[in-house]
Amino acid sequence: MRMLINVPETVVEDALRGMAAAHPELTVDVENRVIVRRDAPVAGKVGLISGGGSGHEPLHGGFVGPGMLSAACPGEVFTSPVPDQMARAASAVDSGQGVLFIVKNYTGDVLNFDMAAELAEDEGVQVAKVLVNDDVAVTDSLFTAGRRGTGATLFVEKIAGAAADAEMPLERVESIARQVNENSRSFGVALTAVTTPAKGTPTFDLPSGELELGIGIHGEPGRERRPMMTSREIADFAVDAVLVDRPPTGPVLVLVNGMGSTPLLELYGFNAEVQRVLAERGVSVARTLVGNYVTSLDMAGCSVTLCQVDEEMLRLWDAPVETPALRWGR
Repeated sequence: MRMLINVPETVVEDALRGMAAAHPELTVDVENRVIVRRDAPVAGKVGLISGGGSGHEPLHGGFVGPGMLSAACPGEVFTSPVPDQMARAASAVDSGQGVLFIVKNYTGDVLNFDMAAELAEDEGVQVAKVLVNDDVAVTDSLFTAGRRGTGATLFVEKIAGAAADAEMPLERVESIARQVNENSRSFGVALTAVTTPAKGTPTFDLPSGELELGIGIHGEPGRERRPMMTSREIADFAVDAVLVDRPPTGPVLVLVNGMGSTPLLELYGFNAEVQRVLAERGVSVARTLVGNYVTSLDMAGCSVTLCQVDEEMLRLWDAPVETPALRWGR
């Protein structure tokens, strides 16, 4: 397998050095693996911290900046960051208003963020936590107890980030983040298997001409494997899976997300089919975002995330944001 790397052992370190060179508006601690907005801590503002295994870029480091995260902690590829990273990040961004940990529901992430919260609280930092568990494909998997955290992470980080920038108190920022997660559902599809740098070969067997419906972002199995389907057929299946689980009663945000190797030409075509299904089901679309945002290295495929929004949530979504991977309004 051809990869644009030096050696597998330094992939994360090399990426962080490159990120530091490209984004002087961030403070990137390569040794300790903490990415912080350069102006942190911001007086009067709740700090937002997330993190997880590398390989899902731009999640989470690409979402650090005004209007979104205060800091992010990347682990090794598909491996949770360690508690010391998150505790260090909490100290770096706490302005005295407390910090919110945004945690995807994977066993390692949950355990390590829990330990990090204890460490931070021992240092006098007030910590709240929100668990993201939006994936409707399966309950319990190789990496989780309960549902996996996937595309809704972006919605939580953006909307809660705007709430924090508006200087809302920690309890309110936490409440909004929980509401966003509760209002969100996702479903993903893999067209190819993922290849990690350490292994150098696909991590699971997905024969040519087949796809996996309901895949996880680490390559976890989904609901079923089928012969290749058209974009139209995949949209029907994925969107219906989301709508059956949580029928929206108001307008929704739509994320049509690529898994890393699917080009925008295909993603925009797929979005046309997603919008068709939503229109046929009578679902009102408030905003749509299309692109590779919550990825799985070189996996080809897509995911759909819907989040029902009210006026406040939509206003926070539209609020200015300036991060390496998401920016508007500034």
